[in-house]
Amino acid sequence: MLKPRALRSGDRLAVVAPSSSFDRQLFDIGLAELRRLDFEPVVYEQVFHRSGYFAGTADVRAAAVRTAWRDPSIAGIIAARGGYGSVHLLPLLSANEARQARKVFLGYSDITSLLVYLTTHCGLVSFHGPMLATNFGLGQTGYDRETLLGCLMRTKPFGEIECRGLETIHKGEAVGMLLGGTLSQLVSSLGTPFAFTPSTGYVLFIDEIGEKPYRLDRMLTQLRQSGAIARASAVVFGELLKCDDPPLDLRASTVVADLLNDFSGPVVFGFPSGHTSGPTLTLPLGVRTRVIAGAHPRIVIEEPAVE
Repeated sequence: MLKPRALRSGDRLAVVAPSSSFDRQLFDIGLAELRRLDFEPVVYEQVFHRSGYFAGTADVRAAAVRTAWRDPSIAGIIAARGGYGSVHLLPLLSANEARQARKVFLGYSDITSLLVYLTTHCGLVSFHGPMLATNFGLGQTGYDRETLLGCLMRTKPFGEIECRGLETIHKGEAVGMLLGGTLSQLVSSLGTPFAFTPSTGYVLFIDEIGEKPYRLDRMLTQLRQSGAIARASAVVFGELLKCDDPPLDLRASTVVADLLNDFSGPVVFGFPSGHTSGPTLTLPLGVRTRVIAGAHPRIVIEEPAVE
């Protein structure tokens, strides 16, 4: 896997909107938060475009990403928000440009389409972490500063990520390349030229929000029948925010446990990256990660994400 160049204080970070439009007030607060972190946000005019429920046409959105890759003064790229639409960019992007640029790319939710493209199709480490209007727009309460700066700026392995509330579903220990993202985006990629097709032995990370238990069941079953779960050495679930069904007394963690009851590796639940009830943690995708599931489950990043 190619690794992006480590960010440094004062670096210029391009803000792009690959998917939907955003709340302007949160966007402006997010810009101020990036400056407080000693980065210089660069706002492309594209982010203010509107085309139905998209932040501009696919051509315009893809051009902004490619411009950021080509611009030598830009050190990294941050998505303004998710929503829907990044999948339209995939045929319009250049894997060669992405590899040559080797720049940090940060986002989650609908941005999973681009994270999968970068990791499994371009061979480039990317980052499942906070977005401008969604998280930085909440100020210091919207994201975890330690994992953000530790993963993006430090050229040593991050090590153990402290995470309260992590729950063991299946005991065990395994190591592999961390890959994944939002479940609905992973399964919607299947059967396309940009499918989520990880190699055997990887660690699967799954995030999601607002999907009822039967929909989680359907998507996890599809991912399982594709062979993607069988190839994993371990599975790490996010909080699966708002995926419980109180009237039916069904919890998302119960659905997960039932569907993966014959999975041979460790399974943990409740890792707060992406859609979370609190500050979102940054996860480097494409690096060696160890999952230790037991009385005190742990996630350990064993490889630097940047160089």
